[in-house]
Amino acid sequence: MVIGIILSLVMLTIIAYRGLSVILFAPVCALFACVTAGWPLLPSYTEIFMTRGVIYVKNFFPIFLLGAVFGKIMEESGCARSIAKLFAEKLGSKHACVAVALTTAVLTYGGISMFVAPFAVYPFAYALFKDAGIPRRLIPGSICIGTFTFAMTCMPGSPQIQNMIPANYFGTTLFAAPFFGITGTIILAGASMIWIGWRQKSLMHEGFGEIDTRSTTNFDDGVELPNPYLAMVPLVVVLAGNVILTFFVINTWDQSIMASVPKQPLSAAKIPVANWALLISLVASILVAIAISFKQFSARKNLAATLNAGALGSLLAIMNTASEVGYGNVVSSLPGFTSVKEFLMSIDFGGSPLMSEFITVNVLAGVTGSASGGMSIALEAMGKTFLEWGATVGIGPELLHRVAAMASGGLDSLPHNGAIITLMAITGMTHRQSYPDCGMVSVVMPIAVTFILVIVWTLFGFTS
Repeated sequence: MVIGIILSLVMLTIIAYRGLSVILFAPVCALFACVTAGWPLLPSYTEIFMTRGVIYVKNFFPIFLLGAVFGKIMEESGCARSIAKLFAEKLGSKHACVAVALTTAVLTYGGISMFVAPFAVYPFAYALFKDAGIPRRLIPGSICIGTFTFAMTCMPGSPQIQNMIPANYFGTTLFAAPFFGITGTIILAGASMIWIGWRQKSLMHEGFGEIDTRSTTNFDDGVELPNPYLAMVPLVVVLAGNVILTFFVINTWDQSIMASVPKQPLSAAKIPVANWALLISLVASILVAIAISFKQFSARKNLAATLNAGALGSLLAIMNTASEVGYGNVVSSLPGFTSVKEFLMSIDFGGSPLMSEFITVNVLAGVTGSASGGMSIALEAMGKTFLEWGATVGIGPELLHRVAAMASGGLDSLPHNGAIITLMAITGMTHRQSYPDCGMVSVVMPIAVTFILVIVWTLFGFTS
């Protein structure tokens, strides 16, 4: 029944907003929907929920793992801090908000997990804002610009999971639809920077605000930071390695390599170019970052602890998303979902699937409070349908990839989003103090930009 599906979605939204574990309650919500449809509980749990969740882990856990480890190394080594100080020195305190936004964008696009980047940037942002007398409540919004918007979803080649997921459903690469993505990047980045710069000017009369007495404000621990330009090398390794491996190496390998794996159940599958290119690039960047920062790790004697922390941190992120994927597959298998699917497919703007995909991904990302979770649910349920629809009207999978990625970065950042809640905790701010700016730059602007681009691409008949 459709009512059961709607009620289960409401339950999941409330659970996410309350901060309860999605790992624990996503199956509960899924099984509630099964009860309303008269489906057997245990088979639905073991054969649908768990099976699809495990497949998601198989496809994406290496990315979560290596991304978290890389981000932790860049944070603990001081590389991220060194890059941040360089931006601050070049732009000056008058442009502190823009400096923080650019720093987080560089780190995010360079391969540091969007869940890790705020931890790395906050001490620098706090010190910079305090020295310049800029209201501290603008720090979360500044971090949002670089971490949760264009560098995460728009920029072709972004190594974030939100750009990786569509590649697995559409058979594309991380560089899909570059013109659409670059156009979105320019508009979104420009509008966001103008907004946060205007906010900084208009609120300067408030002063910095209350002092943060927590230990996280310790900006200088006495250990010499790496050279900032040298600190950027691991980020360049991720991007350059991704380009080289995607376009000049892995795509030339013989497809028979898949069939050569003993007992490989998917021997007919194509080589997962996007996955393998990013995996190799992240491994290389981790090794380069350790080599560059060996002096810093030796002084702190914390390399082992850093590696362990990164590995453990990846587990919660992957399991949260896998649980949401399992939930989405159970719901999409129910008879009542057919009506939901038909409604979403009826959103036929110009005969193109782009508007339907944009709305579907956005709504589910908002409901789950997760860009990756909502997009995974949407593409698991309707990815093949979007591909088939696109093929009939000449829309390529690359454009479907980019629209899905950019749509996931809209309603996902509502107040109950886990990353937003974590950001507020890191910065010591409340939703009342800082969410208006976060919501403007990571919800309103991304939705508006993607919506406008979808309309323009559809009206002018662009297919890639």
